[in-house]
Amino acid sequence: MADITRRLWLHHLRSAPTAHIRLHKRGRLVHDGPGLSFWFRALSAAISEVPVDDRELAVTFHARTADFQDVTVQATVTYRISDPALAAARVDFAVDPGTGAWRGAPLEQLAALLTESAQQNALDVLARTPLSDALADGVTSVRERISEGLAGEPRLPATGIEVVAVRVVAIRPEPEVERALRTPARERIQQDADRATYERRAVAVQREKAIAENELTSRIELARQEEELVEQRGTNARREAEENAAADAVRAQAEAERTERLARAEAESARTIGEAKAAAQAAWLAAHSAVDAATLHALAATRLAENVPRIESLTLSPDVLTGLLARLGHGAGERP
Repeated sequence: MADITRRLWLHHLRSAPTAHIRLHKRGRLVHDGPGLSFWFRALSAAISEVPVDDRELAVTFHARTADFQDVTVQATVTYRISDPALAAARVDFAVDPGTGAWRGAPLEQLAALLTESAQQNALDVLARTPLSDALADGVTSVRERISEGLAGEPRLPATGIEVVAVRVVAIRPEPEVERALRTPARERIQQDADRATYERRAVAVQREKAIAENELTSRIELARQEEELVEQRGTNARREAEENAAADAVRAQAEAERTERLARAEAESARTIGEAKAAAQAAWLAAHSAVDAATLHALAATRLAENVPRIESLTLSPDVLTGLLARLGHGAGERP
């Protein structure tokens, strides 16, 4: 919308670069071009503002396929006004000299023209296309058909309109039909998911089985090694016992031989001592055999005195002393 300001009885218009301004004064074209700025008198001026930028028009309409199914087509048409003078002559783009606003709705007229043309071309395509094909490949075919139809529409060039691009966003059936169409796909997806779940579980079971088998194999191998260890320990213990027994036998034999040698030596020593004692006894007896009885008695008394306990005091009666002296004297008289 043009920016119009007022100074006394004059008005000033300032437009955007994307707006084409046409000023007629008393039926004569005074100003014509985009982005103009000028002073004018409102009572004698007729102003038109035609946008020359690219504009997006969203188009939504219903259609029926070859199998009598209702679908909704969502498309976008990009257009621009390539001939502002022709568009201003065919469509009312006049603006209020006081406010700069359009007096009518020119863009709505252009949108209706484009929408009807696009809808007519899309209906021609979808009416010969089954629903399944329309949902699968209908976007491309509808876009191409709308582009061709708008390019061949004679009213558009006559109005100064140029179609830049056509985009078909979606072709959607009714909600009930869409849910019905989604069901097989969802079932297949669910089946694939279930299959994947089962396969994953099967793989998990196989892995658990492999792990269990590995654990069992490990236990068997461990038990076998323990059995070999026990057997080896038994063998070692038996060998140790045999070695100990052999060592004990050797020690016992050595001890027996040593004891035998000691006994033999002791016996030999005892015999030697006995012989020596016997010889000494014999010599002692032989030495005493030549001694008289009184001497032997005296020696016996001496020996007895050596071995009897200590006598603190000894009392000899006169009879004992007389008899002893008599014997001693008798023995002395008989000695040669």
